[in-house]
Amino acid sequence: MASHPTVDVSSVLLDGPWNHRFVAANGARFHVVEAGTGPLVVLLHGFPEFWWAWRAQIPALVAAGYRVAAMDLRGYGASDKPPQGYDTFTLAADVAAVIRCLGERSATVVGHGWGGWIAWSMPSMQPDVTRAVASLGMPHPLVMRQASARSARQIRANRYLFALQRPFVPERQMVAGPRYVRKLMSAWSGRPAWPPGELSQQYADALTLPFVAHSTAEYYRWVVRSVMRSDGRRYVSRLSQPIGVPVLHVQGDSDGCVLPSSALGSQAWCSGPYEEVTLPQVGHFVPEEAPDQTNDLLIRWLSTLSE
Repeated sequence: MASHPTVDVSSVLLDGPWNHRFVAANGARFHVVEAGTGPLVVLLHGFPEFWWAWRAQIPALVAAGYRVAAMDLRGYGASDKPPQGYDTFTLAADVAAVIRCLGERSATVVGHGWGGWIAWSMPSMQPDVTRAVASLGMPHPLVMRQASARSARQIRANRYLFALQRPFVPERQMVAGPRYVRKLMSAWSGRPAWPPGELSQQYADALTLPFVAHSTAEYYRWVVRSVMRSDGRRYVSRLSQPIGVPVLHVQGDSDGCVLPSSALGSQAWCSGPYEEVTLPQVGHFVPEEAPDQTNDLLIRWLSTLSE
């Protein structure tokens, strides 16, 4: 295994116009980056990132009059990395508990990638705290599941997902150096020469924090292995109920992870206000590849929730 510098949790406590705090919620401790006042917007990152993926959105949303909380998901960054709890039921409960621990009764939940999967699940699993949902780079989970079973192109794009089912090997690849992260993010991006070397290095370093590589792989292992289990069937049953809260779905038309053709059809699972936006020449990492467009979309959409 290649050597890498020792990294500690302080490496993800990056400075900026925000505050770092730790919140005890749902039996674990979560790192939350908080700023602003107003209606609460919770930001959930994807793989292989941590809260830093939202660095461009936090100040923009604060300036627009919102209280923002970007959390490190269970197993990532400076949040706890327990050995269990990487099923979507627990992850949604984590978000709901953090919202309550921040002193709020409800929030708008915005997620990217895996965070989008959780955000889509919140109205069905945690309806009392979910005011509205925005998902970037992730369609409704049942749409994604169907595409992953029926689309040959999406099945090929999911090769990374199947590779993550192996024991030990993915974890070793993640901590061996930046190659794993750089190759994955480049393949999923729609921008040439993206990501910049320093960004992929930052995310690669965060994966070397103790237990993070294993925790991130456990998300994907649950998704695949639960398909034939009772918890997977229970998840499908819960998500089959129409979503009544407002939904914004943003997809890049050059996404190499969730193919644009696989992202069609989420509106069928929404009974409330639904908006879908496709961004040209943008890949999977919407908030980072197109920060200004993402900010404009979120702020405009959020303003409609109070109308």
